Amino acid sequence: MSILVTGGCGYIGAHTAAVLHKLGHEVVLYDNLVSSAKSVLDNLQIITGHAFPFVEGDVRDSDLVLKTLASHEIKAVIHFAGLKVANESILKPSDYYANNVQGTLSLLRAMQKRNIKKLIFSSSATVYGKPQYLPCDEKHPTSPINPYGRSKCYVEEILFDVVTADPAWRVACLRYFNPVGAHESGLIGDGADENSNNLMPHISQVAAGIRTELNIFGDDYPTQDGTGIRDYIHVMDLAEAHIAALDFLTQATGWHAINVGTGKGYSVLEIIHAFEQVSRRKIPYRVRPRRTGDVAESYADTRTAKKLLQWSATRTLLDMCLSAWMHQQSGAGGHDQ
Repeated sequence: MSILVTGGCGYIGAHTAAVLHKLGHEVVLYDNLVSSAKSVLDNLQIITGHAFPFVEGDVRDSDLVLKTLASHEIKAVIHFAGLKVANESILKPSDYYANNVQGTLSLLRAMQKRNIKKLIFSSSATVYGKPQYLPCDEKHPTSPINPYGRSKCYVEEILFDVVTADPAWRVACLRYFNPVGAHESGLIGDGADENSNNLMPHISQVAAGIRTELNIFGDDYPTQDGTGIRDYIHVMDLAEAHIAALDFLTQATGWHAINVGTGKGYSVLEIIHAFEQVSRRKIPYRVRPRRTGDVAESYADTRTAKKLLQWSATRTLLDMCLSAWMHQQSGAGGHDQ
């Protein structure tokens, strides 16, 4: 199947592209390179032995999207493109709504003109906001607390309306929890820039001596060690969930919201200790005050993914840490590379 991957040079997009190619799909990558790097294409070629067709462009450019869909005879779209830093979204809400919401509307218009009605949307557990109960299932109320989360929520609602108006559409909104880790080659993985709050890349950089210490924001939460607990999922498990969703949509119509996580939470200190184990490096840290909006715990109820997608995460916390450390050591550990 010929598949367009928007945001295809980004962290999750690149890993998904690698898995799609391995399974025999024809993959076209579309990215404006605002929060990713073109060098990802070279690394993907090393990993797969394949030069991926690439279009540099913004999803808000409906004409270019339409041209891409037509010239490559695209049959389905996996939509990752968008801005993704929650704290930054508070400072730049209009940018987030323009990129994430307007960008999706532009993509939908182009897809409708080509009669392409199969879409996997990169959503987020941030749509739930502060958990009212745990684990979070898909029936949990959506109440995002920042513009990033609201942009994801708005897009989900738009997609629901599109499917309601035209039941021929097949849409899966995958609500990611906390993707971490890297490809087994170490050549693609997550990176930390000045705006990123992602824990694992910061730990990797401390282990590598790039940062002197790790900031832990709060050690007085009502958890077993006082630090926040999150559901961390290996990015390769997440990539494979997209393949399962694609297979699911070949059979199922309608709109589907599906959590993608492990169903288990790990604390910040547990992550640090696991990383120390695989890297054999000490991770110095300093406790800082809690950040506004952070919650004590968040982890997924994964039963819907198991039922609908016949998928569940298989990689361990040590797998996550080891792959992230290999990526850091490879020299490819820059932002989204």
